[in-house]
Amino acid sequence: MTNKINLKDLFGSLQNQMLAQLSTNREFILHPGSKGDSLEDTWIEWLRKYLPNRYCIDKAIIIDSKGNLSHQIDLVIYDQQYTPFVLTQNGVHYIPAEGVYAVFEVKPDMQGSVTSSSGTISHIEYAGRKIESVRKLTRTSTTIIDRGEEKRPRPLTKILGGILTSVNSIGKRGTLENRLKALIGLQGIDMGCAVDAGAFFVDYIGEEKVSISDLPSRIDDYYTTRTFNEVKFSDADNSLVSFFFQLTRYLQQSIGTVAAIDLGAYSDAINFTLDEQL
Repeated sequence: MTNKINLKDLFGSLQNQMLAQLSTNREFILHPGSKGDSLEDTWIEWLRKYLPNRYCIDKAIIIDSKGNLSHQIDLVIYDQQYTPFVLTQNGVHYIPAEGVYAVFEVKPDMQGSVTSSSGTISHIEYAGRKIESVRKLTRTSTTIIDRGEEKRPRPLTKILGGILTSVNSIGKRGTLENRLKALIGLQGIDMGCAVDAGAFFVDYIGEEKVSISDLPSRIDDYYTTRTFNEVKFSDADNSLVSFFFQLTRYLQQSIGTVAAIDLGAYSDAINFTLDEQL
């Protein structure tokens, strides 16, 4: 009996399971709304199964302390340790912007278009606009007590933005790359996955300017000044595993833990001032 396992074969089996699930949803659920909900639920359940328990995953609307709302987001990866309230009303989750790690648009295909108030736009551009609706929300950061010591408010973390699909019928990778390159500022997509074609991540050039003391301005400046470098693609036969590894790398080693929410900013909405002393 061998004491080793072929990891490539193991991950290949995982890939085939997910592909079969998504293919069934696409082929046998005919109503567009039901098909979309089913695809979103499949991605959500898959990530819930494999991401560490510290990450919550849901479809949701993101809110901020000023009462602003994002678009409805198909898949949100968020924190509940440092953002202790998530509201659910009529089946819709409302998540404070401070708790968001990543947001993803879910579509059957990378190719395709959506009719918006400004006309017909591609799935890629539509995803970028939904990502922007989250990134432009106001986020707070406050002190926390860590092992008995007060820690200063930490910088706001980056919010990953991406798109998840079953297939990519765009064809040439260069076409997809050009569409991703056209997204600028807060609309920039960081990563994505088409199960039948491969995962990708976008390499941007740019760093946060630590000289900017205002934390919301600092993170906005990062998105508006970073520049597109290139898109890196995985092979089609390990698209899901490549996506999962890259997502986990971003979450654990690039983002870390979200900043602590300033509940005082939210209590202002009910004209109540929190006591900061015990």
